[in-house]
Amino acid sequence: MASTVAGIFGILGAVIGSLLNVVIYRIPAGRSIVSPPSACGSCGARIRPYDNIPVLSWFVLRGECRDCKALIPPRYPMIELGTAVFFAVVALWVFASANFGWAAVTTATNTLATQLIVLAAFLYLAAISVALAMIDLDTRTLPNRILLPAYPVAAVLLGAAALVAGEPGRLLTALIGAGTLFGLYLALALISPGGMGLGDVKLAGLLGLYLGYLGWAPLIVGAFGAFLLGGVFGLLLLLSRKAKRRSSIPFGPWMLLGAWIGVFFGDQISIGYLTLYGLA
Repeated sequence: MASTVAGIFGILGAVIGSLLNVVIYRIPAGRSIVSPPSACGSCGARIRPYDNIPVLSWFVLRGECRDCKALIPPRYPMIELGTAVFFAVVALWVFASANFGWAAVTTATNTLATQLIVLAAFLYLAAISVALAMIDLDTRTLPNRILLPAYPVAAVLLGAAALVAGEPGRLLTALIGAGTLFGLYLALALISPGGMGLGDVKLAGLLGLYLGYLGWAPLIVGAFGAFLLGGVFGLLLLLSRKAKRRSSIPFGPWMLLGAWIGVFFGDQISIGYLTLYGLA
């Protein structure tokens, strides 16, 4: 069963990853992601449908455009493959997780319905996480075209999941999480305008919404993880002399990585920490 779930959602992830390649390239440029159809960046030839199969087409074409033989960067199949793995992991986590209070749900139908809604919510987060991380690395921006629509989408999906599961209290912790992280990052942006951008502030609110839905432990671990990972990375850059003390680094990827650590391992890390100090 697990392998079937991983396979189905891995294929879906690869397809979404192919779309994300378009999003990552076009949104920072202010272009439509719908039209015109995908084309070679060198010769302008439209990419044929049979040359647009995720991952596989890149290997069949040996990393070259069929028409002009220009090199196709390996990051394209890597994003497709990475998104495939990401989707498979998220699907396995949702269906295996006991973190949503399934025991409180009285019917198998409602249990499955809740799982499917939660799955949709976190697959959506996974997809925009890939897009936002890559765009931030490329351009050091977190576009409103991705961030702002994510708020109502997340609110509707997480709200529906909480109500179907009979756990409306999750909506309150989600809102508290969103408000807390948004406020924290806004304060940091006002204190140090060059160190934290408004895109980071808006991303923090969105991540707080998801982490707060899962509970206090994921919220705390996810929030702290971003600063820990970003700080370690910055220190390594300083020690390797690849950056100076005033050099800026994109923080969005570390926020996203920290958040996903909170999603997957927040409860376990929290229990381990409390146990270590004899508090659990």
